[in-house]
Amino acid sequence: MIVRWGLEELPGILRELGIERPFLVASDRWDGVDLGVVPVGRWSEVPSERVGEAAARASGADGIIAVGGGSAIDLGKAIGVEAGLPLVSVPTTYAGAEWTPFFGVRDRDRKMRGGGAGAELAGAVYEPRLTLDLPRAETVGTAMNALAHAAEALYVDGHNEEADRHALEGARLISEFLPRVVESPHDLESRRGLLEGAMHGGAALGGSMLALGHAMAQALGGRYGLPHGALNAICLPAALRFNDPVAGEALRRFGEAVGGDPVVRTQELARLGGYERLRDLGVPEADLDVVAAAAAERAGAKANPRPASPADVAELLRSVW
Repeated sequence: MIVRWGLEELPGILRELGIERPFLVASDRWDGVDLGVVPVGRWSEVPSERVGEAAARASGADGIIAVGGGSAIDLGKAIGVEAGLPLVSVPTTYAGAEWTPFFGVRDRDRKMRGGGAGAELAGAVYEPRLTLDLPRAETVGTAMNALAHAAEALYVDGHNEEADRHALEGARLISEFLPRVVESPHDLESRRGLLEGAMHGGAALGGSMLALGHAMAQALGGRYGLPHGALNAICLPAALRFNDPVAGEALRRFGEAVGGDPVVRTQELARLGGYERLRDLGVPEADLDVVAAAAAERAGAKANPRPASPADVAELLRSVW
């Protein structure tokens, strides 16, 4: 995947990839952004389960540009797979979706309606200016999602040295720059540092994939339509604590990168966005056993270094409820 910094690099990436007729996936929020290219069409309903209709509208295109957070980029992947087109992402949050060929399809209420794999990840353009107005909740939530990518990459089945390097650098940068961004949201240097950390977290994700914390967050988000980043912020500390008996060395390295005890530091960072308990997001306590059973069947749970039964996951969810 080609990676460039600066929105002015987008036309050059498209030329390099031979994309002359791009189709744009972006919500109306990004109407005023000058991409330096003229798309042949656009889909602005984000998220959307009308993937087939969007792909039909992209029939005259030779590539997809997705501008936005994880929802827009995942939708761009789904359309690209349906239409057989490569994807160039312009992330405007810290979610890291641009690094994995897997995607979820959500309806307008953000509830999961399916998903898939096989997206052709052709390029990504990082522009810190597009994150300057990202609200605090979304900033912290998506940054915690990126931090979860970094943490889990260090101990998930299939972890490797290259992904580990990205994970440790991503964790270091996120821990350093997230508090700075919260304190000074419009400081471009801090936003760039945080976005670079998220980029490394995404690269770690792309090189090694996900574990138990993400499985819990995905099961919760798909059921209730809640923000994926907020759920990762709450679930990650519990997953780290659960994995400590079998992944102590990985957690030690992660702790060195974030500058403190892994569980305590992730909780501190999550609280910057007000994320502490599932009950605060409206998750019903009576549903936790059902959610736990669904989470235990997800790929991330099965790739976790410590086997997690539905009862184990239910206990973890109750610990953060």
